[in-house]
Amino acid sequence: MAGVGQQGTGREGAGEDPAFGAADLSNCEREPIHLAASIQPHGALLALREPDLTILQASANAAGFLGLGAPLQGRRLAQVEARIAAALAPLLGDKLDEVPAAFRVRLDGAVLDGMAHRPAGGGLVLELEHAGPEENFAGRIEPAMQAILASYALRPLCDEVARIFRGLTGYDRVMVYRFDEDHHGEVFAEERDPSLEPYLGNRYPDSDIPQVARRLYIRNRVRVVADVHYAPAPLEPRLSPLTGRDLDMSLCVLRSTSPMHIQYLKNMGVGATLVASILVGGRLWGLIACHHDSPRRAPFALRAVMELLAEAVGTRIAALESFVQAQAELSVRRLEQRMIEAISRDGDWRTALFDNPNTLLTPLNATGAALLFEGQTQTAGDVPSTAGLRDIGQWLDSQPRSPGTGSVIGTAGLAQAAPALAGLRQVASGVLAAPISATPGEYIVWFRPEQVRTVTWGGDPAKPVELGADPRDLSPRRSFAKWHQVVEGRSEPWTPKDLATARMVGDTVADVVLQFRSVRMLIAEDQLSQIRRQVGNSPQAVVICDAQGNIDLRNDAFDALLPGVRGASPRRIDQLLPFFADPTEVGRRLRDVLENRRSWRGEARLADGLGAGRPLLVRADPVFSSPDRVLGYVFLFNDLAERKAAEAARRRFQQGIEEGSRSRAGRLDRQADLAFRAILASVVENAQLAALEITDGVDVATMPEQLESVRASVARTAEVLEALIRHAARPGEGKG
Repeated sequence: MAGVGQQGTGREGAGEDPAFGAADLSNCEREPIHLAASIQPHGALLALREPDLTILQASANAAGFLGLGAPLQGRRLAQVEARIAAALAPLLGDKLDEVPAAFRVRLDGAVLDGMAHRPAGGGLVLELEHAGPEENFAGRIEPAMQAILASYALRPLCDEVARIFRGLTGYDRVMVYRFDEDHHGEVFAEERDPSLEPYLGNRYPDSDIPQVARRLYIRNRVRVVADVHYAPAPLEPRLSPLTGRDLDMSLCVLRSTSPMHIQYLKNMGVGATLVASILVGGRLWGLIACHHDSPRRAPFALRAVMELLAEAVGTRIAALESFVQAQAELSVRRLEQRMIEAISRDGDWRTALFDNPNTLLTPLNATGAALLFEGQTQTAGDVPSTAGLRDIGQWLDSQPRSPGTGSVIGTAGLAQAAPALAGLRQVASGVLAAPISATPGEYIVWFRPEQVRTVTWGGDPAKPVELGADPRDLSPRRSFAKWHQVVEGRSEPWTPKDLATARMVGDTVADVVLQFRSVRMLIAEDQLSQIRRQVGNSPQAVVICDAQGNIDLRNDAFDALLPGVRGASPRRIDQLLPFFADPTEVGRRLRDVLENRRSWRGEARLADGLGAGRPLLVRADPVFSSPDRVLGYVFLFNDLAERKAAEAARRRFQQGIEEGSRSRAGRLDRQADLAFRAILASVVENAQLAALEITDGVDVATMPEQLESVRASVARTAEVLEALIRHAARPGEGKG
């Protein structure tokens, strides 16, 4: 991206990784930017040995920055400046390996901000800067948090974030930069001085931000370049006496930036930058990038506010994404009900899929859909010919199914994925398919047409390194004029929400297919052998009984749920009772099904030897050939372990939020504590709203991880907030 990240081509050349500052366009992907061994000179850095806080390394400007003449290495911090050592002492009991601790100290009329953290390899890193002017940032956080919380969709949220950040920072340009599924970036929202060229809508290749830089964006959430024309202050000595290697500066706010990136910014006419990371569910969703045309410092208080708000933005995006998925789930559940009604009314569930095309097309923004089932096709909207559909079905059968996507198969470029099908691209450049049974060739498929479009890039994304060029002349793209690329043979990409919705529809149809085939097995004896194989191979656990409760069929999926059932070889459904943790209650419900011919929807628990049992959702239905004659019964079993784990995660989340809020109360003086409580209440409200949206989602397997991500974000925000408010107190006031 233009000036946001650590620019590079992403090409991997031969040879060893380049040293910091020695990379060119051919190998900058591997530049160890966290081992800079120098800092930006608007502050000073000391690397200390613990516990005596002896100075092992110091930036070359450190003595001058502190007004001292003698070298600092080998001296104890308390001997060099006792006031700094005293201000640092209360923080040394903290962990300091993820979020640096901050303090403020007054030295003979000058006020300094200090930040301390423990790097990989041991020791303590202390960074010092001149403090910024005192501002009531705490009073500005609350309205910003409320504006973020009130945003109802992604686009308005990002527009609001750009306005908030420009108002708080005063930078000339603020961009919200979003990564797509291919890791390319797009300027998704922008606030700028009217005299500046707009970047809104520009796209930048993934190579503009190498992976090493992306990893640092996750660890160090706010990065600053105060003046692109700075002369780096090297660390002396360069190598750490503790490790014999370069100091790991991943968490250093003063860390020097790669000369490649600095040249990149200079080529843009940028004088200073401030960049905050947006993390959603633990992944780097995007960046908030602030640019200024002249040097500009961002003191600690401003950086802390930016980090706090960026965490809130990530939490809000997680909530919005989960809300969209919950809405998709609602439409799928309505479709399921219509299919069940169609079976009762017409004897065939397929009519419910196609009597209203929008039922299938709208949730996935598709222009066509097709059902491939038992050698027949049914369609809605614009789809390929029958022959084309069969070719697509054969191609789908050849594709590997990834467990992470629930066996959904999707591509936005069918012509590239299957060149033999390139002739279908006008109606089917985009294909998204969900299998509806274990039988080959049975899918529900959605289509999107080719979308010939012009993508606007911030410079030619494929501009190569000229052969024979002088390595000293290698620099990032020197022109940032818009570069247009015509993209053909591709549709609008399928989003993660589209994949999740397709999986839900496929799972729902698969359940209905399984039940429908179970009924047909009881009715159509001439098709019994074929249907037995289809039901038996289904991943859905099922038991089918005759009218007397004798087991006609139980599939492998059911046997997998009940260890030991194969050896017991039960012949009747009631012989399964010993496998349940609550056989008395299950037996009562079972008798109600068999004797009163009533359906059963409820939970039961398998005996697991641990006491509580493994939770199952049981769905049992009598199958009637006439109102007074039952042919048999169909029992479907769904493992609820993941759903229960998600519910437990939700309870732990709420308890953790409440305990975390209480644990930090009272650590500040009364006035600061009131400000902390007021702002933290908004943070917790934002997190709780996100948790509600997440737990309303359908992907229960990832729900605990998502909730933990939100809880960790709240904990981190509370740390940053406490540091900010503690820092805002005048030197010598407060508790630390």
